[in-house]
Amino acid sequence: MSSELQNIKNRFGIIGNFPALNRALEKSIQVAPTDISVLVIGESGVGKEFIPKIIHSESKRKHQPYIVVNCGAIPEGTIDSELFGHEKGAFTGATATRKGYFEVADGGTIFLDEVGELPLQTQVRLLRVLESGEFMKVGSSQVQKTNVRIVAATNVNMMKAIHDGRFREDLFYRLNTVQIDMPALRERKGDIHLLFRKFAIDFAEKYRMPELELEPGAVHYVENYTFPGNVRQLRNLVEQMTVVERNRHVTVEKLAEYIPMETHLPMVVNTPNSQKQSDFGSEREIMYKILFDMRNDINDLKSLTSELIKNRGNSDLSNQEKNLINRIYTPEPQQNTAPNSLLYFEDNSNNQTVQTPTIISSPEDSYEDFEDIEIEENRPESLSLQNNEKDLIIKALEKHKGRRNKAADELGISQRTLYRKIKQYNLEE
Repeated sequence: MSSELQNIKNRFGIIGNFPALNRALEKSIQVAPTDISVLVIGESGVGKEFIPKIIHSESKRKHQPYIVVNCGAIPEGTIDSELFGHEKGAFTGATATRKGYFEVADGGTIFLDEVGELPLQTQVRLLRVLESGEFMKVGSSQVQKTNVRIVAATNVNMMKAIHDGRFREDLFYRLNTVQIDMPALRERKGDIHLLFRKFAIDFAEKYRMPELELEPGAVHYVENYTFPGNVRQLRNLVEQMTVVERNRHVTVEKLAEYIPMETHLPMVVNTPNSQKQSDFGSEREIMYKILFDMRNDINDLKSLTSELIKNRGNSDLSNQEKNLINRIYTPEPQQNTAPNSLLYFEDNSNNQTVQTPTIISSPEDSYEDFEDIEIEENRPESLSLQNNEKDLIIKALEKHKGRRNKAADELGISQRTLYRKIKQYNLEE
C-alpha cells in the first residue's frame, strides 16, 4: 500500500484493506487534481460521503467552499430554489433575493448526494451547469456563471432509472465522467472485525466505558452476517451494545439477539431487479388496494342478495329470476365441472353469444348456497385507476385532517409522490 493511500485512510478514519476499497480511494486521489465530474456508486451506508471529501481535500479547490446537498431530502417544489437561488417575488414566500448553492460554492465543490432523486425539471438545469457553467435563478431571466466541481453519489440503479424515464441519459453521462464503486460491507469480510474493534474503541471512549470484545465464535458470526445497512448498521450495532450490555465479552448468543442470522432485512442493491421505491411501485400498491376493496364490495353484494333470496323464499321468486340464477350456477355439459371451473352463458340481447367467465365453487352449487360462491363481475367504470386513486388520496387527506405525511404513510407511498399526485389532481387547498 502506498504511503499516500495510508495517509488518506489515517486522515479520514477509513478502516480496511479490501482491494475494491483501496481501488476506490486510489481513483479518488488520482482524479482530485482535475475538474472532471465524478459519480460514486454504492449501496446505502457504505461510506460514499468520504469520496467527495477526499477529492475536495486533494484538489486545488480545497480552500474554497465545500457544500453537501441531499437531493432526496429537499421537496420537489423548492429544490430549484435551493440549488440555483431565486429572485424576490418569484413565488409565494420569496420575500427577498436568495443565493443558491451553485452561487455560494463558486470556485469550490458541490457534493450531490442521492442525485438519482432529482426531479426531471431540475435535471435539465443541472445539465446546463455541467455543460456551460451557466444557470438562472428562479424568477430571473439573467444568466449567471459559476465555476463549481460536481461530485455526485447514488444507490439507485441508474440504467434502470434511465430506462424508466426517471433520469436523463445525457445528464448521467455528464456526471459519470469517472465512476467510483464503493463495495458493500458483506464483500469485505476481512474488514468487519477491524471495523467492529475501531467502533468499540471510539464508543468506549465516548461513553467512558470498557470496550467490547468479540469472542472467537462471535467474530465468525459477525463476519458472515449480510449487514443490509452496511457500515452504518455495524456502527449503530456497536454503539447500542456498548451502552446496553454489561458484559464486555460478546458471545455468539448475545450477538444473535441483536442481529439474528435468519433475519432478512430489505437491502438496497445496485442490480436491475432492485431499487428504492419508485412511483410505479407506489401506484401499483394503490391499484392493489382498489382491487381488494372492489372484491370486498362484491362479497358484500353477494351476501345481501343471498339474504334477499332466503327472506323471499324459493316459491316467491319469479320465473325470470330462477332462470337467471340457474344460468349462472349451472354449468353447460361440455364445460369442465371441476371445482373453481369457469362457466359461460349466453347473452341473447343482441342475438350474440358472449362468453362471460364466472367463478363457481362446485357444479352442485345452487342459488340456495349463494353465500358459498364467489363471483367476479366485470365493472369497467370502476376499474379506472386514476379515479379510484384520486378518491383514495382525498379520503386519506380527510382522515388525517390534511397532514400529508400521515396520509402518505396510510397510502403506502412517499411524501414526494403524494405531493405530485395532489398537484396532478388539483387537490391543493
